[in-house]
Amino acid sequence: MTIEEQFWIWFTRNEDDLFSFERDQERIFGRLFGELQKVNPELTFEFGPKKQSREFVISAGGIRSAFPAVVALAKAAPALPRWQVIAFRPRRSPVNTVEIGNLRIDPEVVQFTLLDNGKTAGIYLYIPGFQETETAFKQIGYLLLDEALGEFDVEERLGLIKMLPIDAEEVGDRHPLADLPPLFDELICSLEGRSLNPS
Repeated sequence: MTIEEQFWIWFTRNEDDLFSFERDQERIFGRLFGELQKVNPELTFEFGPKKQSREFVISAGGIRSAFPAVVALAKAAPALPRWQVIAFRPRRSPVNTVEIGNLRIDPEVVQFTLLDNGKTAGIYLYIPGFQETETAFKQIGYLLLDEALGEFDVEERLGLIKMLPIDAEEVGDRHPLADLPPLFDELICSLEGRSLNPS
């Protein structure tokens, strides 16, 4: 039996607790995190809101080396009528406010400049109050990008990612973060030589 199969056996046995984790979130999340660590130490997760079905997002936490583990675990998932198992953090629209510790960043105040060197896409991300020495700012910056573009595209299709304070003077057109998905998709299609809306 594979480690992925062992995880899903555990998940199925604890499905009711997981589906209604709000009743004892700290304990249930602790157990789930421990089981994911057995599959790969870098794996993390997110749950969507409780409806008739619930999203279970398996994430590599932005660690590219853990991507194969995400794919393998998601592929091994059995049929679970109450769950949508999703590999990698998906795009969210609108992008959610991100908070780590005492630092809270509203996506509406974040701007970006998209970069194109003819081969890969890059980005300058402008965050109010950004300080290079504060790790939380960078963590929030990556989470905002994951929200806007999805975890897979951030890791696989973005080259340079540079985070800057909002008053930084860099060359290039600035846009609000909400405009990133369509502009990014257009650039990627151009770089890959394909049409955005193939007929």
